[in-house]
Amino acid sequence: MSIRTLSSREIYRNPWMKLREDQIERSNGTPGIYGVVEKDVSAIVIPIEGETIYLIEQFRYTIQQRCLELPQGGWETSDVDPEELARGELREETGLVASSMIHLGETWIAYGFTNQKQHVWLATGLTHAGTDPDPEEHDLELHTATVAEFEEMLVNGTIQDNCTLAAWAMYRLWKERQKESGK
Repeated sequence: MSIRTLSSREIYRNPWMKLREDQIERSNGTPGIYGVVEKDVSAIVIPIEGETIYLIEQFRYTIQQRCLELPQGGWETSDVDPEELARGELREETGLVASSMIHLGETWIAYGFTNQKQHVWLATGLTHAGTDPDPEEHDLELHTATVAEFEEMLVNGTIQDNCTLAAWAMYRLWKERQKESGK
C-alpha cells in the first residue's frame, strides 16, 4: 500500500452516512489526513421503453438546484440485494415496475472522498404501479424524454449528474456489445 492508516476516528454519523477522519502516512513518509464519507451501496436505474427514457427531477440541497437525473438512491443498509434495491428505487421514485432488470455493472460514486458503490441497472418492460417516495423525496417530478433528447441534455449541460452520465456510458457500451455479438 502506498498509504498507511495511523489512526481513524468517527467525526459524525446520521442515518444516511458516516464521516471519519484518518491520520495517514504516505509511502514517502509524509503525514496527512483523509476525510472519508462512508455510505452504503446504492443503485441507479435506466428505465427505458423503446425510445422513451424516464427521468427524475428533484431539489439537490448541496448545490441548491433542481436537477434532472436517472432514478437512484440507497436504503441505508449494508446487506441489501442490489436488484431489490434497484427495483425499490425505481418504484419509489417513478412508480414504475420492470419485468426485466439487467445488471450493467458497478461504479464508485466519487472515491476521492466516499466509499459508496453504485450498481447500474437497465429496466425494461415497464408498467405503472404508483409511486412510494421517501419523506426526503417529497418534491420528485417524473419526466420522460426521447433517447435523442436525453443525450442532448447530457451534452448541453441540462443534466450534470455524474452518476447519470456514467450509467448512460455503461449502457451505451453494453448496447454496442449486444449488437456486435448479434443479440
